[in-house]
Amino acid sequence: MTAPDVFRLLLQPLHETGIEYMITGSVAATAYGEPRMTNDVDLIVRLDLPGAALLHRAFPEHSYYVPPLETMEEERQRARFRHFNVIHHETALRADVYLAGDDPLRAWAFERRRAETVAGQVVWFAPIEYVIVWKLEYYELSGSDRHLRDIGGMVRISGGDIDMATLGRLLAERGLERLWERAQAS
Repeated sequence: MTAPDVFRLLLQPLHETGIEYMITGSVAATAYGEPRMTNDVDLIVRLDLPGAALLHRAFPEHSYYVPPLETMEEERQRARFRHFNVIHHETALRADVYLAGDDPLRAWAFERRRAETVAGQVVWFAPIEYVIVWKLEYYELSGSDRHLRDIGGMVRISGGDIDMATLGRLLAERGLERLWERAQAS
């Protein structure tokens, strides 16, 4: 997957809708840290019902898998794990779309998201502190060491950009201090 392909096929159509989003997961970890291969981009979006219709139209069915509007609405109504995929048929590039909902951490991250230029276009990244918390939560769920390696790369490359007091507060709120210690040791 190349940055221009991801932007052109997945981010540009979303960006053009005006729906608020931010990139997190491995693509954000790579932007803040060390490169690694991935076949998807993780996005947090603020999505209401009109926004769901915009998103659905932005990704035409002949080129993309996009869930039906009813499925998007069901995901919006769920209390946790609000998620769906957008997949480009020809390349199999995938956006894992997570809905912001009323999560205070996601609200905090949206207030602090960063605009960066990728492939000549502006895209929105979650703040590094959020990406670290996200990676630790997914490490806790999956046990996959790649999350710890991503965090290590972010700390090595962009450690000076991390607001350690804010990160400490976010980790304490989520009960992730022990996992943070483990990530720093790896």
